[in-house]
Amino acid sequence: MKIASWNVNSLNVRLPHLQQWLQDFAPDVVALQETKLEDPRFPDAALAELGYRSVFCGQKTYNGVALLSRLPFTSECITAIPNFDDPQKRVLAATVGDVRIVDLYVVNGESVGSEKFEYKLRWLAAVREWLAEELRQHPNLVVLGDFNIAPEDRDVHDPKRWREKILCSTPERVALNDLLGLGLHDSFRLHHEDGGHYSWWDYRLAAYQRGWGLRIDLVLVSEALRARCVAAGIDEVPRTWERPSDHTPVWVELDLPGSPHAG
Repeated sequence: MKIASWNVNSLNVRLPHLQQWLQDFAPDVVALQETKLEDPRFPDAALAELGYRSVFCGQKTYNGVALLSRLPFTSECITAIPNFDDPQKRVLAATVGDVRIVDLYVVNGESVGSEKFEYKLRWLAAVREWLAEELRQHPNLVVLGDFNIAPEDRDVHDPKRWREKILCSTPERVALNDLLGLGLHDSFRLHHEDGGHYSWWDYRLAAYQRGWGLRIDLVLVSEALRARCVAAGIDEVPRTWERPSDHTPVWVELDLPGSPHAG
């Protein structure tokens, strides 16, 4: 099963990119972030023509998450963090086969010490509490999305420049490690130890052309899936297209005997 994540930074703008990439890469399941579309405007019919069923949770102009799958979803989906009052559409969870998939668009946080930064830390604490329960119910758990946190200095093009800045601060990394402490593993690091791999490049200062990136889009797998994680990577190709998202897709491949065939 190939599972991918992509912050498309406006599905209204990036739908042709998504359609092209689905045909080229043919993932079984895709988590999207920053769709920036209210639900009535979601292009589920266009995606169905490519063989993908969609579940989505969006709002106008900001945020918005979606899951696309060539395999059947269960009917029950979660579209908000339980016991956390938040109008922003940032989470979506559904089950495909015997794999629970949680799509996260983590709060950016704006700047260290700001109100939005404190909100980010509260949000991550609430997510941790929720994921602990999800793991109890679903041992085969994949948590993926735009985490807006670079896990380590090797995930940053210039660690000195980014030290204790937003996306790289100690409190954010501690919060991410608290999620990993539940028994989740960064799938990319199961297969790639070296630095220099990024999933996001700022639009400003020709950051992509200069290689000034951060790896902030992650696919986390539970302990039960760790041994079945046979490959993981970052597909930079869509970042080279005209009018790209500032993020590029990340993906994992799981060896799941007996799972439904993706047709």
